[in-house]
Amino acid sequence: MQTITLKIEDSVKDKFLWLLSHFDKQEISIIDKDEYISDDEYLRSIDGMVESIHEARNEPVEKGVTVDKLEW
Repeated sequence: MQTITLKIEDSVKDKFLWLLSHFDKQEISIIDKDEYISDDEYLRSIDGMVESIHEARNEPVEKGVTVDKLEW
């Protein structure tokens, strides 16, 4: 599931919330600003993620893979 942040003009806020209310709660949910964490905070909350990123940064370039070789 994706999380996005939107800035909504007050004049259309009610219409936008009305639209969102027509989706199933499994499809779209409104997250209170207090519940939202940034990508950085999320990654730091995963055990071992910071160390893994540091290790990846220290790998030699020769071990890397070019973008055209990645499987998307």
